[in-house]
Amino acid sequence: MKMKMKMLHCVLIATVIGITNGNEIKGIYWVEQPLFPPSAINTSLFTHVYYAFLVPNNTTYQLHVSNTTATTLATFTATLSPAVSTLLSISGANADASVFATIASDAAARASFINSTIAVARTFGFHGVDLDWEFPRTASQMGDMGKLFAEWRAAISAEAAATRRKPLLLSAAVYYAVDYFLSETTSLRYPVDSINDNLDWVNVMSYDLNGPWSNRTGPPSGLFDPRSNLSVGFGLGSWIRAGVRPNKVVMGLPLYGRTWQLRDPSVHGIGAPAVGPGPGSDGAMAFFQVLEFNNQTGANVVYDDETASVYSYSGSYWVGYDDPVTVTVKIGFAQARSLRGYFFWAAGLDTSDWKISTQALNAWISCINDYGGVK
Repeated sequence: MKMKMKMLHCVLIATVIGITNGNEIKGIYWVEQPLFPPSAINTSLFTHVYYAFLVPNNTTYQLHVSNTTATTLATFTATLSPAVSTLLSISGANADASVFATIASDAAARASFINSTIAVARTFGFHGVDLDWEFPRTASQMGDMGKLFAEWRAAISAEAAATRRKPLLLSAAVYYAVDYFLSETTSLRYPVDSINDNLDWVNVMSYDLNGPWSNRTGPPSGLFDPRSNLSVGFGLGSWIRAGVRPNKVVMGLPLYGRTWQLRDPSVHGIGAPAVGPGPGSDGAMAFFQVLEFNNQTGANVVYDDETASVYSYSGSYWVGYDDPVTVTVKIGFAQARSLRGYFFWAAGLDTSDWKISTQALNAWISCINDYGGVK
């Protein structure tokens, strides 16, 4: 399998066209935690680091920054700048999505929110802001998101002109595909035109495609899936087919695996029946924990050709994840499609020697050196 995946990588990168230097995104999100401070991030491996997360007040719609958070924000940017660009990420999966629906639907609320994000970013020395609204669920909410992006961009441009400073970057973390399949309508598409016109890029969350919430095992971030659209390749392709410019698209890579408990330990392939989550926190394990699990249990490690993914199993436990080999193939895929770059969720989940992050950077540079880069 390793040889086949390497061959696939070479086929993919051979199709790369165009040249770009200095505009690629090699990002990672950092979540506040005492065991992995910003100083622990190996900035030589990244171009952009995201602070995750701040949330707006549900009444004023302005970002709330406590004294403790203010200290953390100042430390974050002081530690990482100027080695990388820092972005302030807003919302996150645990935030109340209804608050953003309210903000985006009202002009006054949008203005209050936007002005607050710019003020906080400037106060604490961030280079940009990032929205992680998970997820708009109606066509009107998607349309309101488009309005929010347009007004946000206008405010950023006006602030930069007034202060004679470089404009803040503006990005958004988005669903793995351009159409949100779990919407309240049968088809719900992101505001493509507004994204092209107003965002610097979108971070496509190309992970959690399968997990222990399902009663069958599956690759959490498989590049391909011959039986469904739940794949990284389909999702990224959907963004481009919908009209989002490839240089606006950044591929997401997980630094964690998803775990299942098998119904029958003798049935352990992809699609095997499962009865719930396996080891880890709510069925999730950091990559370094996956390696520990494999070593401690003597797990069988399998590379799957059809999905370009890897999984391991031991007894009744099954883990799907990415490793340096599968990440190398994904990097080739991204460059073959002239994507802007990649990002990881999240700092602290790789090995202590940054095994996956290092391989991703090496693969990206190798493609550029050998084939001239991407658009």
